[in-house]
Amino acid sequence: MEIDAVRVESSLWIGNKRYRAFLSGWYFSWTEIDKRNREKKTVSLPVSEVIEVKEGRVEIQPQKKVEDTDLDFTLFYVKRNSRGNSHGASWSLGRTQFCCPSRDVRDQWITQLKTALKTHSPSRPHRLLVFINPFGGKKRGKQIYHSLVAPLFELAGISSHVVVTERENQARDYILKKDLTGFDGVICVGGDGMFSELLHGVIGRTQQEAGIPEHDPTVMLQPCDLHIGIIPAGSTDCVCFATVGINDPVTSTLHIIIGDSQPLDVCSVHHQSTLMRYSVSMVGYGFYGDVLAESERHRWMGPLRYDYSGCMVYLCNRSYPGLVQYLPADSHISSPRDNTRCLSGCRVCSESKERLFPHFDSSSSLYSTSLSRYSSELVGEWVTVDGKFKCVSLTCMSSSCPRSPKGLSPSAHLADGTADLILVRETNPVGFLTYLHRHTNSLDQFDLPFVEVHRVKAVRFSLPPGEEEENEEEEREIQTSAERSLEDPEKLCSENANSSGSQHHLPRQKERGNVGKNRGFVCGPCCTKPPSVSVWNCDGEILPHTEILCRVHGQLVRLFARGVEDSTGS
Repeated sequence: MEIDAVRVESSLWIGNKRYRAFLSGWYFSWTEIDKRNREKKTVSLPVSEVIEVKEGRVEIQPQKKVEDTDLDFTLFYVKRNSRGNSHGASWSLGRTQFCCPSRDVRDQWITQLKTALKTHSPSRPHRLLVFINPFGGKKRGKQIYHSLVAPLFELAGISSHVVVTERENQARDYILKKDLTGFDGVICVGGDGMFSELLHGVIGRTQQEAGIPEHDPTVMLQPCDLHIGIIPAGSTDCVCFATVGINDPVTSTLHIIIGDSQPLDVCSVHHQSTLMRYSVSMVGYGFYGDVLAESERHRWMGPLRYDYSGCMVYLCNRSYPGLVQYLPADSHISSPRDNTRCLSGCRVCSESKERLFPHFDSSSSLYSTSLSRYSSELVGEWVTVDGKFKCVSLTCMSSSCPRSPKGLSPSAHLADGTADLILVRETNPVGFLTYLHRHTNSLDQFDLPFVEVHRVKAVRFSLPPGEEEENEEEEREIQTSAERSLEDPEKLCSENANSSGSQHHLPRQKERGNVGKNRGFVCGPCCTKPPSVSVWNCDGEILPHTEILCRVHGQLVRLFARGVEDSTGS
């Protein structure tokens, strides 16, 4: 066996077949050698995708089994499967047992592989804070973690502290208040709602520690150092699907283990001088807001409530007046109509870092550097569009999901500091149905006369001069209803428990129900009086105000992901 600073090479056996194994630089490969000493098939594996190297013959699935032998070692690694979908491929745990000619050779291979692993994967997590939502989706969060995720973490030598949540916003409050020293990341086992809690907690804590006022829409927020991981286990897992390409717990776990890092743009949503929420997926007014408000009245239906509510809202055929102002992004960099896809290693996203952080010193870490507090991102010539709209949508990513593989905006980027603004003007029911249906097929949903899309850095939405007074009356009714609910001591106690320690304005479940009820949302296609305004759907939460300002913060957080891999080319 030859060992030097550059490479390791020797003959190894897998079963009865002899292989020439070679470790050099970033790759470990093994090539089958036939009886005539001719080379046959070669397997080449990036060292960065090695999970662990173990002495002897080791199995962890379906149950852990270890057979200690002097000549064998077992290699665990990322294996790409042919199954998956057209959007992205699934990963599984690969396992190969190698037999060496001597124990010394085996020990040298194990030593060199472990050394290469530390050299080429220095950013792997060692300790994680895991939040499990036991109520989300099909209520399989705990089962998914203990049967699929925990064994892989144990194999990779990752320790974890697990919190099973019992109430809404518990994960967010935990991150905001508790000591997180020693944790390399926070993980959610749940859906988009649980991810949103972690997002608000991580961003809020980072800004608190940096002394940055989140409520000021003109400030440049401090990028977050703590990574977020998503194990999909919810009713909707849009963020996971759009950043990994598939909703599969094992695939997501392996991305976490190898320390993949994907920057992500975040949109802050403000009303006057108050931060309402952060969003990474969609902020939608009109159709999407109405669907969410109607679905809140039918939570007993489970996930089917979205299909039912969507059908009912569509039959009502509503349009809403609005005044939309937006700050365009540089059209020379990218366009929502350029027919490109944001894939792993995206050039547009990777080249955006210098533009987003012009004063960043490359010799230091972006996520531990104090940045200039005030940003020039809101400076520029704003464009105004008014009229009646079926829906107004803003998305920082494609917002793809299994039902809509292309998403709301197929060419949107994950980390270029922009969002795509989609305006669907008033049209007939057949035209709007055509627009909705094109989200599920290969046709261009923007190639319609009543649809326009713009790549933007910020958006303002307000009501036209005749609608503001009526909207204020409706909001006063909502406030009166909320005050009446406080007369009930049990409701007061419940809301105090939910709001304890909260550092953000996050609408709660009872408030969302009041909004839907007081704004007269449909109970069927023949509703009595259609509302004059809709509500905003912000990543599955209803916002309490209609007039908002949205501002995109480029590469504000980082996920344990690498973007969607090109399943056609790799």
